[in-house]
Amino acid sequence: MAFTPLHDRVLVRRIEGEEKTKGGLIIPDTAKEKPAEGEVISCGEGARKDSGELIPVAVKAGDRVLFGKWSGTEVTIDGKELLIMKESDILGILA
Repeated sequence: MAFTPLHDRVLVRRIEGEEKTKGGLIIPDTAKEKPAEGEVISCGEGARKDSGELIPVAVKAGDRVLFGKWSGTEVTIDGKELLIMKESDILGILA
């Protein structure tokens, strides 16, 4: 992929949710919510303080993360739907 986010931005690929409920009911596409879980594809170098000191990004490529429902900007790169968001939009890293 030929895209690298700048500053404290992160490129994330959504991880699709379950097709069925725990009870076995199939959820149609029209009723599904967009998942708020994804995999980090790439990261920028980090933000800078007023003094110019670099604050590195806390996530790295390959991390599974949770983010806000309305976080990020949807983009299509190389035919794949991805999200570009600020690191502060990420709620946490899944272990």
